[in-house]
Amino acid sequence: MQFLAEVQTISSIHHINLVRLIGFCAEKSHRLLVYEYMPKRSLDRWIYRRHDNSPLDWSTRCKIITHIAKGLSYLHEECTKRIAHLDVKPQNILLDDNFNAKLSDFGLCKLIDRDTSQVVTRMRGTPGYLAPEWLTSQITEKADVYSFGVVVMEIICARKNLDTAGSEESIHLITLVEEKVNSDQLVDLIDKNSTDMQAHKQDAIQMMKLAMWCLQTDYKRRPNMSEVVGVLEGNMNADTNISNNFVATSPIFFGIAGNVSYSSPPLVSDVSGPR
Repeated sequence: MQFLAEVQTISSIHHINLVRLIGFCAEKSHRLLVYEYMPKRSLDRWIYRRHDNSPLDWSTRCKIITHIAKGLSYLHEECTKRIAHLDVKPQNILLDDNFNAKLSDFGLCKLIDRDTSQVVTRMRGTPGYLAPEWLTSQITEKADVYSFGVVVMEIICARKNLDTAGSEESIHLITLVEEKVNSDQLVDLIDKNSTDMQAHKQDAIQMMKLAMWCLQTDYKRRPNMSEVVGVLEGNMNADTNISNNFVATSPIFFGIAGNVSYSSPPLVSDVSGPR
């Protein structure tokens, strides 16, 4: 069903920041999607420093973030039905030769009627990128906005959201962001391997503050993606009246996740890892 959903969805939508479906095969158990070729492959190869690529400069990171925002804005606000992608993460963001970014992998997407405020669905997506409301199984397209905020932080900080390679205190990036913003030390998180990023510290901090607007635990306080695009293009300012608590720890979020079970109640942002 997920395969057919992806084919139906991506064949009916067209946007410069969404990957283009060229063809597909669905013969018995043999299933294949053929996308346009994206030479630079996925974003995770460029921000996690696993493939000896040179660090991306500030302008390239800004371009990628803007392209992701525009793709999501189209899905949420310009299609006949709102389309929630529900698996926004660097592995699902593909890059062409000029680092133009396109969203891919629509296998988990959900269509939401324009006259429906939210939908009830089983938990889907990738741990670490899931919005707090997933544990109530009632979601809107604002779940993508939260995931976008996580991805922006990863791009600016050049590290995974969940990284067990570091110290226990720094495993979870969003918890670390919460600590750093409350102690006025956000600058510590900016990619230290890029001299260009260090030269644009103040701009990077403003981008992180936009991401924090997207990371509000109350989905109603998050911006629409068109508002995010407006901020990125300099047409409006990000909301500064936001909560600096980005990780939901309230017991009301636990034990109501439908078909998903855990050995102990998880933090919302720990509920995933790359699949």
